[in-house]
Amino acid sequence: MAIPDEVLAVLDAKFAVVLPHLNERQRRLYLASEAEALGHGGIGAVARLAEVSESTVARGRAELAVGATALGRVRRPGGGRKSAAERDPGLPAALELLIEPRAVGDPVSPLRWTTASLRDLSQELTVAGHPVSAPVVGGLLRAMGFSLQGMAKTRAGSQVPDRDAQFRHINTAAESFLAQGLPVVSVDAKQKEPIGDFARPGRTYRPKGQPITAPDHDFFGPDTPFAIPYGIYDLGRDSGWVNVGTDRNTAAFAVESLRRWWKVQGRLDYPSTNRLLVTADSGGANSAGSRLFKMGLSDFADECGLSITVMHFPPGTSKWNKVEHRLFSRITHSLRGQPLTSYEVLLETISATRTSTGLTVQVMLDENAYPTGRVLTRAERQSAERRVERDKFHGEWNYTIAPQDPGQQLLEAPRDDSGPPIPAEATFLLTHPALTGMTREHFEQLVLQLEPCQLLLTEAERQSAERDGRGRNPGFGTLDHRHRVLAAVLRSRNTVTLTLAAELMGRKRNVLSYHAGRSKAMLAFAGPELARVLVFHRPHPPRTLEALKRLIEHHDGEINSGSS
Repeated sequence: MAIPDEVLAVLDAKFAVVLPHLNERQRRLYLASEAEALGHGGIGAVARLAEVSESTVARGRAELAVGATALGRVRRPGGGRKSAAERDPGLPAALELLIEPRAVGDPVSPLRWTTASLRDLSQELTVAGHPVSAPVVGGLLRAMGFSLQGMAKTRAGSQVPDRDAQFRHINTAAESFLAQGLPVVSVDAKQKEPIGDFARPGRTYRPKGQPITAPDHDFFGPDTPFAIPYGIYDLGRDSGWVNVGTDRNTAAFAVESLRRWWKVQGRLDYPSTNRLLVTADSGGANSAGSRLFKMGLSDFADECGLSITVMHFPPGTSKWNKVEHRLFSRITHSLRGQPLTSYEVLLETISATRTSTGLTVQVMLDENAYPTGRVLTRAERQSAERRVERDKFHGEWNYTIAPQDPGQQLLEAPRDDSGPPIPAEATFLLTHPALTGMTREHFEQLVLQLEPCQLLLTEAERQSAERDGRGRNPGFGTLDHRHRVLAAVLRSRNTVTLTLAAELMGRKRNVLSYHAGRSKAMLAFAGPELARVLVFHRPHPPRTLEALKRLIEHHDGEINSGSS
């Protein structure tokens, strides 16, 4: 049975008061009597409290057992066994020479440490003619200013130029945004969490003797599910949003996490804002050099009408990002000491994270697929760079991506990897109200309205057995969403032949015909207004460019005469 802490505290107080007034033999006998009273383990406990060796207490106990007579004399000053350093004056110098090549750190520092063990040092000293035990070596090292220490991760690595200036730049911008009531968010991905019966670090309060058990070894197989929490911390509102992915940590996943936060929470907290500041580290899915991240942000900016300013922390400084110690540290505290047996357990635990300062956390499961290995074409890279307005101060870290107005988006035709880009002039000509039955602005709204339907259709095509891995029918190529809608409208109204439209777009007729047929079903989701537009059917559509221009001129002439 262990000796109660209360008893040890009493003994410690008694020893501090009594022992200084006793001679050597009296101390030995007194300590032996206390050890005898404590019973099992008493010798060790008394020796530790009195700071003497256990052999001293044991000898006093033996003297009490045989009934040794009291002596009337006390050892004269200087008596007793001399220390090892006094018996062997060359021992400290020999020890200093022995450990000097192995010493780590500044030799003049008051605290130094060595990589050799006490046992190794005692053996080498004995071989060198200085027989000494390992405990004596430990005492000599402490007297010489050595202590047993571990490694401390405090030394900063090589610093990039303007490291501190970038910190000040980020802080100034964040303060300016917050002062105007604009959203400022800190984003990053937390380490992957295995889902299953796996051990986790940390401790939680449990009934005594009933710990949560886990296998003694964790083996992650190819089928082991993982969770990737991507955190978004709102500095102004002290709130967190976590998008838990189940696939891979890619640039598309990072942008989707931001999009989900904005659609579900951000636009409710900031209903009238048109600007957003994002702080992120320089690596990972949201790295400063990722064109995929910038391209995704461009689509996000166009979709939500936000001007997105991004500021990256310099390399090697991600731990200063607010999401790390304002959100992730609290989530790690919530997840301590319990296995994450399912995604539901992870989501419930994260959503229950709270702090005394008012932090709240929302969480959502993201089961979308985010494949890796996508390579941008040269045109896509150039398009992504054109959208980026770089800051004068370290433009590689600080930049803004503004949304494009619908008219500009309409004039800039998207790139198609199955052929040359569709000329902007062709797109502008074919979206004329004489052909589509609606203004170009209304057509752009129709494209945005049908985008969710297009995503579902693309996913269905991707999973079809007769499609390749990118959702493309090998026999007909690909066509972007805007021109698929345009082809479907033109075919339904029959205001221009698909042969002429294909020539203007630089595509084959069967490509437009195939995608117009596949996209026609989407038009039913646009409502009765579009249905009335599609009722019109021209019996003899123009077959040449000249006939098409005459049709447009005639339409414009009627509009002008009617308005006058």
